[in-house]
Amino acid sequence: MSELHKQILLLLSIPIYAILIPLELVLSHFRNWRFYSWKETAINVYLNLVNAAIDLLLRGLALFVLIFFYKYHAVNSWNPIAYWALLFFCEDVLFWLEHYIDHHSRLFWAVHVTHHSSEEYNLTTGFRSSVFMPFYRYLYFIPLALIGFRPIDILFMYALTQTYGILVHTQAIKSLPKWIEYIFVTPSHHRVHHASNIPYLDKNMGMVLIIWDRLFGTFVPEMPEEPVRYGLTKPLENPHHPVHIIFHEWKAIAGTLKRDIPFKDKFRYLFKAPGWSHDKSSQTAKEMQAEWNKEHKDK
Repeated sequence: MSELHKQILLLLSIPIYAILIPLELVLSHFRNWRFYSWKETAINVYLNLVNAAIDLLLRGLALFVLIFFYKYHAVNSWNPIAYWALLFFCEDVLFWLEHYIDHHSRLFWAVHVTHHSSEEYNLTTGFRSSVFMPFYRYLYFIPLALIGFRPIDILFMYALTQTYGILVHTQAIKSLPKWIEYIFVTPSHHRVHHASNIPYLDKNMGMVLIIWDRLFGTFVPEMPEEPVRYGLTKPLENPHHPVHIIFHEWKAIAGTLKRDIPFKDKFRYLFKAPGWSHDKSSQTAKEMQAEWNKEHKDK
């Protein structure tokens, strides 16, 4: 990444590390908000460090793959403003797609679930990384290279939008002006995304723009009558174990695949939505929401 790119990211990230997180932590303590605990914060930092190490090791591979496909890119003459604006919009919608798949395929949910496993929600939750995502994340960006976006700019834009994504992990900001809430992902929208409440499951997938969720039917507002409960629908046993926190869903998948069931069902358990079962012994988020909607409609 160029020195200019690095300087921009550094200037944006310093306030998060040096000002916003300490400020939220202090306010949480003195106002008795209880947003932070030492164990959860330590796990958030630990997962971020593991992710960063893997990302560093694979960054060269990601860049190599994108450069390979960039060789075959469409010949385009870009206006600089149009270039960066279009890169932002294209990358943001591709993140929505990646995020949607992470929630609707158990194989990818096994990677992403660590980000949702905390029952706390604060700025450090944004660092609670899906540690194995660097193995495949860059594959979603291949179409951008084929269009004609430079690989180094693709990775820079992703880092830039991730910085924004960290900032919405807060309970300190309740709501923002309506026009902002309509266009952008806000803390309120992302609190919904991290909720274990049935009506909130698998909603609000966007990184920067909430318009994709509005367009594709995955948007739900934060509802006063449905206070957010953070974490998973089934809380983890031993949630602070450094290995279990990363591999618990992989272990559950392995147990499922050992069962005496047809191969096609094993395949479905791997790629269908989390909670899918051939014998209806468990439910997907959509199935739970259908029941929830029916019960509340009857009321």
